[in-house]
Amino acid sequence: MTLKERFLNLFRSRKTKRSYFSGASQNRLLNNFVLSSKSADSEIRPSLRVLRNRSRDLARNNAYARRYINVYVDNIVGAKGVHLQVRSRDPNGALDSFANNLIERRWKEWGYNCTADGKLSWIDCQRLFAETYARDGEVLIRLIKNFDNQNKFAIEFIESDFLDHDLNLQLTNGNQVRMGVEINKFGKPVNYHLLKVHPNDDLVVSDYVGAKYNIVPANEIIHYYHQERPHQTRGIPPLSACLRDLKMLDGYMEAELVAARVGASKMGFFKSNDGDAYTGEDKIDTNNPVMFAEAGTFEQLPTGTEFQSFDPQHPTTAFKDFTKSIIRSIASSLNVSYCTLANDLESVNYSSIRQGALEERNYFQCEQYRMIRNFHDLVYSKWLEMTLLTDLLGGLPPSKLPKFNNPIWRARGWQWIDPKKEVEALKVGVENGFLSFQDVQSGYGRDVEDVFSQIQADKELAEKFGIQLAFEPFGTKQNQQNQPDEVEESKENE
Repeated sequence: MTLKERFLNLFRSRKTKRSYFSGASQNRLLNNFVLSSKSADSEIRPSLRVLRNRSRDLARNNAYARRYINVYVDNIVGAKGVHLQVRSRDPNGALDSFANNLIERRWKEWGYNCTADGKLSWIDCQRLFAETYARDGEVLIRLIKNFDNQNKFAIEFIESDFLDHDLNLQLTNGNQVRMGVEINKFGKPVNYHLLKVHPNDDLVVSDYVGAKYNIVPANEIIHYYHQERPHQTRGIPPLSACLRDLKMLDGYMEAELVAARVGASKMGFFKSNDGDAYTGEDKIDTNNPVMFAEAGTFEQLPTGTEFQSFDPQHPTTAFKDFTKSIIRSIASSLNVSYCTLANDLESVNYSSIRQGALEERNYFQCEQYRMIRNFHDLVYSKWLEMTLLTDLLGGLPPSKLPKFNNPIWRARGWQWIDPKKEVEALKVGVENGFLSFQDVQSGYGRDVEDVFSQIQADKELAEKFGIQLAFEPFGTKQNQQNQPDEVEESKENE
């Protein structure tokens, strides 16, 4: 076959299996799809450990992975965490202020030291919960009742490694154990089969005898993960979709950094015309001649030897745009904006950064809601149950559990990008009935009752010290009553 014939064959059409859907066509351009009709668990199990370990490696060593995890934790939890508010009411509709305040106070006291190992406060637990999910893709927490503390209740964080993904059994009672989780015929978790020791703990050699696993009832375990498919038993790290890109970008940037350092050194080589090797001024060994260059000096080379410079130009001019493109792709997979992930505010304006911030906030608000429903609510419910039984709530009977087990959680809010424009928009919304005062304050992570109470306290404090406030929040009845008279007076003057 001639060269011309080979060249033409590259452009000749090949027989392909066509489909009504172009995405289902079978040709050489679409053959690299990984096609699988396996169950969710069958796809996850072979890759779970690798994905989790690689995600942990990037969390330790990759700047952008670390940045994402920090941004996730800061936006979900914030500096002060998610606050509890109890707003239970009596049969007549009035707030039960005494009981509500007492429950909030006892909860705060328990939160000073709430883990079984005695190391973490409630705010620490919230941040650990968010970071563990962002890194590992799932969180395991044990709810320990009848614990040896005042409230008879504590929580314990358990690494997902303790949930053995290689444990898969068909039990005689009809249940299945799938990657350490025992489920019934409907797929509902019944028990968790937890390893007694970490599978890769090198510091302590276990000498346990008997059963390898602790079987813990599902009602004592919080197993949090994002379920992306029906019948999915385990979770995968959020970084899974961009693990490859992060690692390769890390390698590329390292190579460019090394090349730039080499280029900045202005290295060179000695060439000998007669074939004899130049030994240099000093030598470490016979195979590595060394000549030390001093700034502002010129050396005379031996006869027959010439110097050939080595001056690579790094980083290349395309380095900046190329890395930006890759980071944008990574940011898209993580539901954050490029400027957030890269910490790059160059060439952004109010409109672009506002749009990116709003999209991020929607994502983080969804994540907040998921965490509250699957972590805060469950912990509070068990805590309240045990606290009522210990008679730490002023004699409130355990039968009052349904009344007080309806908490309100105040999550963190976000600062405005342009305060003046945002405040004006909120003002218009309140004045036209589109927003309530509670809606406005919720955006700050505050409760409207607390805000009104603080405003009233400010007024009373100003009056106590004889200070005339420059403005009156919400106005006064006196001002409203005098307003018509002022209007009439102005008309008479006209």
